[in-house]
Amino acid sequence: MAGSCAPASLQGRAPVSELFASMEYGPAPEAPDVAQAWLEAHSRSFGHFIDGKWVKPEGRSTYVTKNPSTGEDLAVTIQGEEEDVDLAVKAARKAFEPWSKLPCHVRARYLYSIARNVQKHQRLLSVMESLDNGKPIRESRDCDLPIVVRHFYHHAGWAQLMDVEMKGWKPVGVVGAIVPWNFPLMLLTWKICPALSMGNTVILKPATYTRLTALLLAEICAEAGLPPGVFNVVTGNGEFGSKLALHPEVDKVAFTGSTEVGRVLRKATAGTGKKLSLELGGKSPVIVFDTADLDSAVEGIVDAIWFNQGQVCSAGSRLLMQESIAEDLIKRLKQRMSRLRLGDSLDKTIDLGAVVDETQRKTIEEYVEEARAEGAEVYQVCDAIPKKGLFYPPTLITGANTVSRCVTEEIFGPVMVAMTFRTAKEAIALGNNTAYGLAASVWTENLSLALEVSLSLKAGTVWVNGHNMFDAAAGFGGYKESGFGRDGGKEGLYEYVRPEWEQRPHPKRDDINFKTFAASYGTDVAPVPGQKDVSHHTVLVNNEPIPSVDHTYKLYYGGAQKRPDGMYSRPVYNQTGKVLAYVADSNRKDVRNAVEAAHKAAPGWGKRAAHNRAQIVYYMAENLELRREEMAHRLSDLSGVSVIEALEEVDMSINRLFYWGAYCDKYGGTVQETLLYGATVMIREPVGVVGIACPDENPLLSFVSLFAPAIVRGNVVIMIPSEKYPLPALDFYQVFDTSDLPGGVVNILTGSRDHLVKYLVEHQDVQAMWYFGSEQGSKFVEWSSAENLKRTWVNYGIKRKWSDPQEGSGEEFLYHATQCKNVWLPMGEIFAN
Repeated sequence: MAGSCAPASLQGRAPVSELFASMEYGPAPEAPDVAQAWLEAHSRSFGHFIDGKWVKPEGRSTYVTKNPSTGEDLAVTIQGEEEDVDLAVKAARKAFEPWSKLPCHVRARYLYSIARNVQKHQRLLSVMESLDNGKPIRESRDCDLPIVVRHFYHHAGWAQLMDVEMKGWKPVGVVGAIVPWNFPLMLLTWKICPALSMGNTVILKPATYTRLTALLLAEICAEAGLPPGVFNVVTGNGEFGSKLALHPEVDKVAFTGSTEVGRVLRKATAGTGKKLSLELGGKSPVIVFDTADLDSAVEGIVDAIWFNQGQVCSAGSRLLMQESIAEDLIKRLKQRMSRLRLGDSLDKTIDLGAVVDETQRKTIEEYVEEARAEGAEVYQVCDAIPKKGLFYPPTLITGANTVSRCVTEEIFGPVMVAMTFRTAKEAIALGNNTAYGLAASVWTENLSLALEVSLSLKAGTVWVNGHNMFDAAAGFGGYKESGFGRDGGKEGLYEYVRPEWEQRPHPKRDDINFKTFAASYGTDVAPVPGQKDVSHHTVLVNNEPIPSVDHTYKLYYGGAQKRPDGMYSRPVYNQTGKVLAYVADSNRKDVRNAVEAAHKAAPGWGKRAAHNRAQIVYYMAENLELRREEMAHRLSDLSGVSVIEALEEVDMSINRLFYWGAYCDKYGGTVQETLLYGATVMIREPVGVVGIACPDENPLLSFVSLFAPAIVRGNVVIMIPSEKYPLPALDFYQVFDTSDLPGGVVNILTGSRDHLVKYLVEHQDVQAMWYFGSEQGSKFVEWSSAENLKRTWVNYGIKRKWSDPQEGSGEEFLYHATQCKNVWLPMGEIFAN
């Protein structure tokens, strides 16, 4: 009897004919030898990396990093304490001066060198990332690391061009960067690349679960020649991250993580003068129309939700299907799910790896079981789940209620919830029916439908016939409770710079009672008649003086003058102490009414042609000039400046209207030069309803300088004019009425600045708050904005020179008046990608 001719290594395996019939994959493990050698070279024990060297203070507690796929211990890292933050900040502050003063070309060379050195160690970083995080090696190797390299190269270019492309801006200083565990290396790169390119120094705090690739990158940066102290890595728990964020010498905090922690950081940094950017959670819709290529859509859905085990802030966790194709799409999706493979992160053939930690696995399971208990249908493929490791099966939930937690909350795992819609309008409404606004994808072969839906979705990134595509040239970030600020692209650079004229504010760290701040109505100025002399005006009729007709100043919202809800008035005094006029004293109901009027006007105003908006603003300038003398005398009587000075302020206001009118059709966006075969279009969209509290200085010019940039970019505003000198703003509503401005675009509320700001910033349907008032008021605005994470712009009580072109009309006004959306449009009908 003839013996087997097969080598011993192949004996016991299925014949080739059976493999072709079953198409089963065999294991294809990635060798971890080099990564293990790096760990062994450090005795599997790491400290901080500060000032270009390893620092391991005595007496620190430790944390054991484990491989989520196998549970094996990888290394021990230390839990930092406050003294370690001080040491890192001291090193970063010392390095900032020489680093920020380097010629742009020299900084570009350093970033280029890092890019080259990362490429030299690209496989090591990929393997280390998969060991540390549990994600499949093919994702870390083919997605994460190429994006990391791309960011360093791309931002080397921005470093080179800073003097030209970012003229008028300067670095903020020391940046504290805090990143999560789902993309440990890629997300830290999104922070440090723009920060370093703009001349800042960085202290990075990686996530507790995933510290190793950050430490490895720090070592690679030092090897590339980056000067000591420019990039530092410190490790610790969440409380340690707060110590870094709150350190008085940290000038900017860049955070990616959960919305809950983002709120905590917003409150903690309120009133400190620090810049803050937040890239937070999401509940991104995947909208599939009946005009979609369903086979492609199924593959896109798999990438949208099961990429990185669904541990992606932009994961497409809500599947919205047109009713006519829903049954077919679900059938195809379930069939595809049955082919997904789970396994060790270093196996090149798997689709899903392990989730990062047992607590995360339990959280995912709780959401799914709650949905099941509520009556939803839960489909899971559990046959191939490895017995060892932190694995959770790909999950599809159908029949869930729209208010179920699995529909409204971010699960951060491999769980998708499917729902149906009938019309495109319903799809848009469902897509926007979330507190988040990070990303979305639209699936259709109808280009006009794809574009219209993309522009209608309130999300920072919209992919057409694709999902989870990223590039260094396109900013990534969210709307609403998904945070503010962008990572990547030129738009991302603004998070790490400040205007050249501006110094870092250092407000006093006074405690204020956030519950009672400015809560009382009508207590700051008692409108009791007879307390002061009243200035009376007369007119000559037949050479006889008679009293002027009384001018009653009302509120202005919805395009009409309105009496205040409280029916109270407050006096306005001239420089001699006489009562010049009484103005309405607004309360919280007036705020509510004005916000409703603004929202009613917002859709029409935002969709108006930019040319039409420009014509209206130019018309305002024309009508203001017709009242030039009247306005100047009003300013002079009110503020005590000479008539000549008042005329100059009026003329500057006219000039500023022309200036911002010119920007109506010149700041709409650009085509980003990403790696996509297609077009990535960046659109600067309006923020929405913006509350604006004006300062007392230059009451007309500051009023114009603030409302004009907001409305030219399609926003609608609720203006609180100068509390002390509100009359020029109230006289302006006659300019609005004669300039064809639609009602509700500009709304004016007079009264106590801080009292009205309190109810604007606490309003859930106000998207941004600009505040130019006191130091305490600035802190209150930032703290209160955390509730719905609205964007804020405050002055910390520091006056600016409104007549100066940079301080009164610089690019920062456009930055605050817009939010960037990137729409990704792939091609491939004619030529292969």
